[in-house]
Amino acid sequence: MGKRRYTGQNPDHFQFQAITYHKQDGRATITIQRPDVLNAVNFQVLSEMNIALKDASWDDHVAVVVLTGSGERAFCTGADLKEQRDFLKRPRDYWKWMGEFIECHERLRNLGKPTVARLNGIVVGGGNEFNMSCDLAVASDDIYIRQVGTSHGSVALAGATQFLPLIVGDRRAREILFLNEEIPAAKALEWGLVNWVVPRPQLDEKVDEIVQKLYAKFPEKTRYTKQQINFWRDLSWNLTIGHGRDWLAIHNTSPETWEGVRAFEQKRPPDYAAIRRRWSDDQAPEWLEGNIPDGSDV
Repeated sequence: MGKRRYTGQNPDHFQFQAITYHKQDGRATITIQRPDVLNAVNFQVLSEMNIALKDASWDDHVAVVVLTGSGERAFCTGADLKEQRDFLKRPRDYWKWMGEFIECHERLRNLGKPTVARLNGIVVGGGNEFNMSCDLAVASDDIYIRQVGTSHGSVALAGATQFLPLIVGDRRAREILFLNEEIPAAKALEWGLVNWVVPRPQLDEKVDEIVQKLYAKFPEKTRYTKQQINFWRDLSWNLTIGHGRDWLAIHNTSPETWEGVRAFEQKRPPDYAAIRRRWSDDQAPEWLEGNIPDGSDV
């Protein structure tokens, strides 16, 4: 027989820069390697993760995939807002970026092998969507989880609006998505957002234990069990993500999004009251600075 085409490669082959990728003893570990920005994801992270996830899916030596972040401060804090600022002027490019984000989540959920989120630090926004796209989660006891869409000028529709009602129930999902409050690790465990919470020094030991238990199962039966369990998530995701991608690209130029990004850059709270006043006073809240095109040049 000739050289196999549908198999994995040595991780060094890929020369990743925004993530690290390691394979050993039946486990593939993907680490978001941007600790200076709390492991926020940019286009490069997503592109490299897509390659690594495909490789892990094809590699028959890999039984389990572990996703984590570098350092101890953050697992992942969602999209890099500095990169997102560029899309305020070119929302058509945001639509393209969102496609890479969607592909990454679909690969993570459909690679045919169990996945474990190793929550080594705070889990914010899209970071929690990566957490939920994994099958299981082990958290350090000093982390918290938080959604931030309605506070930061976005909508958490890449997994949070779809999956939170399935994981924590409708009422708690609304609380998480509307209020954007921190959920400490103990409460995350109680609500079902994670499977295990352990003291930080025991985090790797617990992840190793879960990986070993998953390894000691039949691969084909595990793959199809995962496919079946995915049904309700797949249904919700596939009914919403396409138009959600378009909605975010179109509304990426809204005054709310501009205010959210500006507030982040200026390290201040968003001025929610000013936005509310523009709504109540009918000051063209849908248009940046209230500048409505008058169409006189048409």
